[in-house]
Amino acid sequence: MDTPGMKPPAPYQNAVTFQFGDSPELADELLALVLAGTKTATCGALRDFNAREPVPAAGRRDVVLDGQGRPACVIETLSVLIQRFDQVDEAFALAEGEGPYEAWRDAHIAYFDRNGGYAPDMMLACERFRVVAVFER
Repeated sequence: MDTPGMKPPAPYQNAVTFQFGDSPELADELLALVLAGTKTATCGALRDFNAREPVPAAGRRDVVLDGQGRPACVIETLSVLIQRFDQVDEAFALAEGEGPYEAWRDAHIAYFDRNGGYAPDMMLACERFRVVAVFER
């Protein structure tokens, strides 16, 4: 984010910024789903949130970066539910826009395995959001 032109425009210069996924390719793939209106939810392991990327909170607006780290859009958190992985229901999984429940489950188990470990009882922050602004890139 220190590259000139990579800072979000006003009034979002001080917003939390993040990328979906754990690779530039996955960031772009999931961002495309958000911009298409297919993805209206996301989840993250509670253990992975920190001061730089705090747990989402209803009403907060965050800047989503593309795979190259450029500001792509702003999302507003509508709701957050802290729950175990094995409590995530099909409706939430479908709102993530990544396919049927089984595909969501398999992809998220693999993702968490790559990023610190998976357990059925791991705690997740399950966020529903809406897009409020899209930036030119």
